[in-house]
Amino acid sequence: MFIAMNAFRVVKGREADFEAQWRNRQSYLQGVPGFIQFALLKGEGEGEYISHTIWRDREAFEAWTRSPAFAAGLSRRPARRAAAAHAVRGGASRA
Repeated sequence: MFIAMNAFRVVKGREADFEAQWRNRQSYLQGVPGFIQFALLKGEGEGEYISHTIWRDREAFEAWTRSPAFAAGLSRRPARRAAAAHAVRGGASRA
């Protein structure tokens, strides 16, 4: 099993906007070989969130990062980030 994670710090008062953005996003993960699950978790601290995807193994995750589905997801990010840039400060990590 391989887990890829992203950590986000959401500006106070914008949590509902952030959660709605994630709830309503278009996902490109369903049907991707090796993909198991996606989750967005809310931390105990103010504005703390972590998203993670679970994969069969690292190879499945890395294959996805080279796929058209991954490229399609990235192509939507600039517009999404521009709309939410004032609400979120984030970083990424892989475990």
